[in-house]
Amino acid sequence: MASPRRMDPELPQYTNYVVSRPVYNEPSFLEQHERQLRERQTVREKLVKCCSCSRRRAIRMLKSLLPILEWLPKYQVKEWLLSDTISGVSTGLVATLQGMAYALLAAVPVGYGLYSAFFPILTYFIFGTSRHISVGPFPVVSLMVGSVVLSMAPDEQFILPSTNDTLDNITRIDSGARDAERVLIASTLTVLVGIIQLVLGALQIGFVVRYLADPLVGGFTTAAAFQVFVSQLKIVLNVSTKNYSGVLSIIYTLVEIFENISTTNIADFIAGLLTIIICLAVKEINDRFKHKIPIPIPIEVIMTIIAAAISYGVDLEKKCNAGIVKSIPRGFLPPVLPSVNMFSQMATASFSIAVVAYAVAVSVGKVYAIKYDYAIDGNQEFIAFGISNIFSGFFSCFVATTALSRTAVQESTGGKTQVAGIISALIVLIAIVALGKLLEPLQKSVLAAVVIANLKGMFMQVCDVPRLWRQNKIDAVIWVFTCIASIILGLDLGLLAGLLFGLLTVVLRLQFPSWNDLGNVPGTDLYKSTKDYKNVDEPEGVKIVSFYSPIFYGNIDGFKKCLKSTVGFDAVQVYNKRLKALRKIQKLIKKGQLRATKNGIVGDVCATNQGFEPDEDPEDLDIPTKEIEIRVDWNSELPVKVNVPKVPIHSLILDFGAVSFLDIVAVRSLRMIVKEFHRIDVNVYFASLKAPTASEEIQ
Repeated sequence: MASPRRMDPELPQYTNYVVSRPVYNEPSFLEQHERQLRERQTVREKLVKCCSCSRRRAIRMLKSLLPILEWLPKYQVKEWLLSDTISGVSTGLVATLQGMAYALLAAVPVGYGLYSAFFPILTYFIFGTSRHISVGPFPVVSLMVGSVVLSMAPDEQFILPSTNDTLDNITRIDSGARDAERVLIASTLTVLVGIIQLVLGALQIGFVVRYLADPLVGGFTTAAAFQVFVSQLKIVLNVSTKNYSGVLSIIYTLVEIFENISTTNIADFIAGLLTIIICLAVKEINDRFKHKIPIPIPIEVIMTIIAAAISYGVDLEKKCNAGIVKSIPRGFLPPVLPSVNMFSQMATASFSIAVVAYAVAVSVGKVYAIKYDYAIDGNQEFIAFGISNIFSGFFSCFVATTALSRTAVQESTGGKTQVAGIISALIVLIAIVALGKLLEPLQKSVLAAVVIANLKGMFMQVCDVPRLWRQNKIDAVIWVFTCIASIILGLDLGLLAGLLFGLLTVVLRLQFPSWNDLGNVPGTDLYKSTKDYKNVDEPEGVKIVSFYSPIFYGNIDGFKKCLKSTVGFDAVQVYNKRLKALRKIQKLIKKGQLRATKNGIVGDVCATNQGFEPDEDPEDLDIPTKEIEIRVDWNSELPVKVNVPKVPIHSLILDFGAVSFLDIVAVRSLRMIVKEFHRIDVNVYFASLKAPTASEEIQ
């Protein structure tokens, strides 16, 4: 029966409720409520169902593989086309600039960044399930690609031999051969990443991204942002350093930058610094007034146009020795087959890149899918990005995913579907075909500054650490550990270390789970932790223990320790002490110094009690219980000097409502625990046990 009292005009509030039902144990419940048997299909039946095909199922599978067939026929031209066009133009301008900038991270010529901002969109438009993400380069993934490229094609492999006419000690590098080799490595890596993603998607292994927890991803991307910052800092300063990769590479790079800081090019430094300051300031304006500004100010594009014009007009390359883009290929290069021989050298790194690229894209896609109330298919996203990377890898591109800032532009400017993505690709196409020549005077420091300015959001993730520490200290530790490991060990090893550390914390949480001693809230049927709540009463003679974890072979010892800590005694030790005391009492009874009443209570018959002697070390107490027929009140004073622990309870209730499963070791151990407590006259009850078979086994 419920007694409602309306406290809110929309939501009824209830002050109390009363429930009356019988008290059940497992057998009595099954007598009144028969368990329903589940029909289990045989392997053959499952195969027949899986392999059967109908017209409806074929259409559904085709639409699942080609999501464009699902949403394009429903495209609302009048309502959406204008918004998608505006969004596509804005996103295309940003994608053009970011493609060139992120090419520096991938250690390939900037022109190839334009290809990477164009080709992946074409295939994702057909196979992707997210309506809002902008597909293309992403700084973290580009940096991971660059680390592989630099490790396989360092400058030292392309040093030109000195000639007799050379009078100086300047080391000359065959930049043409170096760039060609690096482009081949990057495109080969892209194809391999695409193959891995396609295989994982075909095997329905989209769940793998679940192991990349938010704290782990946050720490990893923050470390990656720091790595990106250091890699671009030397370009802003125009300081030459060796290309380091692997463990402590970022430390070596920083040391060499500061050693050569005196060679900083002032023109590049000023251009880069001004670009960073202005971009950050305008981005802040865009964020604060995003409800008043219909379209975010494309400050990166504006700064690029101004910087290119100034560099061309002043001729900064000749007058100030500034580092400029120099040459951007016009048009498209013919497709090139990847070098399959390189697959073995980049297999480990490619798997990390494949998972990270997928995780970034899906996490961003889910944000907008929730916001606009539609679903994205994780496995199909694996397939979509796999096909996109394989396809673009043949056209000298590097790995594509999505960029947070670029996706935010596409969504905030009114993008409704991937039609906006195709229009942005057309803008990049125009830049590739016609505008490349105009960007050749652009200083590389400006592109590097644009990259640094876009790292603000990643660096601000540091502010999440105090919040994580307040909410869950283990998650905060995972964040910090992953960040530090990724900075010191490099992104690939750092990600692996963070993943293993995160899994270790899960194992430890299962190994040492939490538990509570429960008490009753007076006047209710509620039971709360006696440690966390005041005015909670423990029923007299009853202990209630709630355990918050699966119980299995790995933590059964911890479960036993929890019980000992809660009840305040060891049941085995109590039983052994009682046997020892009974043995001494039997001796005194045989000597006539003690007698047993009808109720089994032991009483003194003489003042001299030889059984009253100090307790000794435990002896062999293997006395059959059937030989002991004397009943003793163990909570009263004993006539013999044996330290028998008091047992203040008669019942122990184990609340297993939060226990998801029990393995065979746990079941055997629980049966032993029940037996141990029964021997000392303590009844054990199980509450809310989810596994009926385990309940039957324990009983």
